[in-house]
Amino acid sequence: MFLTNGALFANVVPRYPQLKTELGMSNAVLGTVVAAMPLGALVAGLFASAAIRRFRSSRVATMGIVLFAAATTLVAVAPTWFALAAVMFVLGALDAVIDVAQNAHGLRVQRSYGRSIVNSFHGLWSVGAVLGGLLGSAAAGLRLPLGVHLASTAVLFSAVAVVALRFMLPGPEDAEREPAPATPATTTGGRSLRGTAVRMLAALGVLAMCGAIVEDAGASWGALYLTGLNASAATAGLAFVALQGAMTVGRLTGDRAVDRFGQRTVVRVGGLLTATGMGVALGFPSIGTALAGFALAGLGVATLIPAAMHSADELPGLPDGLGLTVVSWLLRVGFLASPPLVGLIADLSSLRVGLLGVVVAGVLTVALSRRV
Repeated sequence: MFLTNGALFANVVPRYPQLKTELGMSNAVLGTVVAAMPLGALVAGLFASAAIRRFRSSRVATMGIVLFAAATTLVAVAPTWFALAAVMFVLGALDAVIDVAQNAHGLRVQRSYGRSIVNSFHGLWSVGAVLGGLLGSAAAGLRLPLGVHLASTAVLFSAVAVVALRFMLPGPEDAEREPAPATPATTTGGRSLRGTAVRMLAALGVLAMCGAIVEDAGASWGALYLTGLNASAATAGLAFVALQGAMTVGRLTGDRAVDRFGQRTVVRVGGLLTATGMGVALGFPSIGTALAGFALAGLGVATLIPAAMHSADELPGLPDGLGLTVVSWLLRVGFLASPPLVGLIADLSSLRVGLLGVVVAGVLTVALSRRV
C-alpha cells in the first residue's frame, strides 16, 4: 500500500516541465498549482480519523488509492492552470486521508511486531516514488502522450492496492495497542501532562514541516532546476529520483540506525547532511552537484517524517490517533507553503535562491533535534 501510494503521483512529477510549457505557467503560477494539492490535504486531512473509525484503516487506504489513481488521469486533460489546480486540490484531499490511514495501519503492524519497522514502510513508499519517477522520466523522454501514460499507471497501481487489501489486518484499530497506564488523577497533573504533550506535538509538527520542505524541493522544482542547467527532459526528472532514491536507502536502513545511535543523533546528522549537501549544490551549480545535493537532502530527511508521526502517535495525554492526525496535518502545511514561496522567490530572483529554503530546513532540523 505504501509503495502504491508513492508510485502514483510520482509519475506526474517529471511531466511538470511539459505542463508548465503547455499551459503557459510562470514559476509563481506553477508553485500555486502545486500548492493546491497540500491545500486540499489541509481541508480533508482532519476528517481522516473519523473515516478510519467508521470504515477501518485498511479499507480507507485501499479505496482512497483507487480514487486517487482515477483522479491522476485528469491531470492530462486539464485545459487551464486553474483546472489543473482544481485537480491537484482533489488529489491532495484524497492523499491526506490515504496517508493517515496507511500510517495508522502500519503502526498497527509495528505494534504486533514489537519493534521499529515504520521507517521501512516509508522506505517502500520511497521505492514506489522512485519507481514512479523513473516511469515518468522514461515517458517524458519517449514523448509518450500524458493521457496514455497516466491512465496506464492508474490501472496498474489500483489493481495492486485492491490485491493488497486482502492481506491487511482485520479487527478494530486499537486491537494491538496495550492498555494505557493510569494518568494522575489530580487536575494539575492532568493539565501538566496535556500541556507537555501539546508542546511536544508542536515541535514534532515543525520537524515534519522541515521534511516536507525538502521533499517538495525535489518533487516540485528538481526537474525545473536541472532544466535550467541545460539537462535533457529525461535527465531533469532524475533530480526527483535522486532525492527519493537516497531517501529510500535511508528509510530502509533507518530502523537499525536509530536503534544503534539514537533518534536524536540520526535527526541531527540528517539535518547537517541536508544543509551541507544542498548548500554545496547551490553554491557550485552543475548537473552533477545538483543530483548529489538532492540525494544528500533526501538521505538527510529519510527518517524525519516517520519519526515525527510515530512519536506523535505514542504521546501520552492525547486521544488515540489525534497526535498522528495533527502532525500529518501540519506536515501538509509545509507542503502548502513551500511551492508558492519558492516560486515567488524564483520569479523575483532565481530558482537557485528559492531552493535555499532546503538549507534553512536542514539548519532548523539540527536546532530542533534536541527536542527528539
